[in-house]
Amino acid sequence: MPSAVVVALVLLAGLSEAAGRILPLVARRPRVSPPVVAGLLLTGTAVESAVVALWPLTAFTLAELLPDATASGAAPGWTAGQVAPMLLGAVIAFPLLGPALHLMLLTGVGAQLVGPVAAASGVGGWTAAACVAAAGVGLAAAVEAVRRLVGRIGTTGTRRRTA
Repeated sequence: MPSAVVVALVLLAGLSEAAGRILPLVARRPRVSPPVVAGLLLTGTAVESAVVALWPLTAFTLAELLPDATASGAAPGWTAGQVAPMLLGAVIAFPLLGPALHLMLLTGVGAQLVGPVAAASGVGGWTAAACVAAAGVGLAAAVEAVRRLVGRIGTTGTRRRTA
């Protein structure tokens, strides 16, 4: 069971990621009402926090599926020291500062997961690193697909036909 500090840090990391995604949208569309922004921020926080929380579990599950896996323990979880750097997500996720910096941050955080995933699943370090990377990319791709779908639905729902 994760500690209250880890849960709080995961929620703050989710808020940080969501703010980094939503604030540029608000800057481009200043007429968005505060309740809509709050709803987007709350929903984004829930989704991003779930992705952060699921990353170690997904990597462990992928490692367990491999034929050379000898699971010797439970799935690894976050520690406060591992998840704390994710709080920088909002700052680094801004488009002007660049996705490359965001990717470097996530790579560093993912590298911290490799050891626990390798130890818990019994696979080698490089295999665990591949599982951590695949889990991160897979989760990010799933969230991005849902984000684009919701964005497309939201924009087509608000278009008005002019007569």
